[in-house]
Amino acid sequence: MPPRRYNPDDRRDALLERINLDIPAAVAQALREDLGGEVDAGNDITAQLLPADTQAHATVITREDGIFCGKRWVEEVFIQLAGDDVRLTWHVDDGDAIHANQTVFELNGPARVLLTGERTALNFVQTLSGVASEVRRYVGLLAGTQTQLLDTRKTLPGLRTALKYAVLCGGGANHRLGLTDAFLIKENHIIASGSVRQAVEKAFWLHPDVPVEVEVEKSG
Repeated sequence: MPPRRYNPDDRRDALLERINLDIPAAVAQALREDLGGEVDAGNDITAQLLPADTQAHATVITREDGIFCGKRWVEEVFIQLAGDDVRLTWHVDDGDAIHANQTVFELNGPARVLLTGERTALNFVQTLSGVASEVRRYVGLLAGTQTQLLDTRKTLPGLRTALKYAVLCGGGANHRLGLTDAFLIKENHIIASGSVRQAVEKAFWLHPDVPVEVEVEKSG
C-alpha cells in the first residue's frame, strides 16, 4: 500500500478556506457575550454616557515584543458593530514581528462604537498574537533541525481555526483540522481494534484517499 502522508500545504489551504466562515461567527458570538445576546452596539449602557454624535480616534500600541495576529478579527468586530462607520489604519500585518511601544493600528469613528468594540477586538488580538509569538519562539529553537512544529486539536472551543491560523502566523504548520480529514490512530484505538495492523488496514479500507497516521511512543 502506498504511503499517504499528511500534506501541510493541503491543511493550510483547507484552514484558510474554512476560516472565512468561522471569523464572522466567532466575532458575533464574542459580541453577543458583551451585548445581552445580540450584536447591537446600542446595548452598551456605559457607552450611552457619551453623546451619540461624538467622533473619536484611537491608537493601539504594543506593550512587548512578539508576533502580531488578529487583523481580520478586529476588522470584523467593527464591521458588525458599525458597518463602514469605523475606519481602520493598519501599520502591521498578520505574522509581522512587533516591538514594545509600536503602533499596530488606529481607529477613527463613533466614540460609542470604538468603546463598545475595544475589548472584544483586543481579546482576539491578545489571544492570537500570544499564540503566534509562542509558536515563533519554539520554531526558533528548532531552527537547523529537521523537526516541524505542528498544532493539535487541543484548542479553545469555538476558536480552533483562529488558533490554528495563529500557529501559521508564528511559523508552525497545521495538523488535522478535526476528526474528518485524517486518521490519527492512538493507543485507545489500537487497543479497541485489536492491533495496529487491524486498525491501519481498516482505515485504508474505509477511506482509501485519507492520510493515516499512528501515534507511537519510544522508550529508553
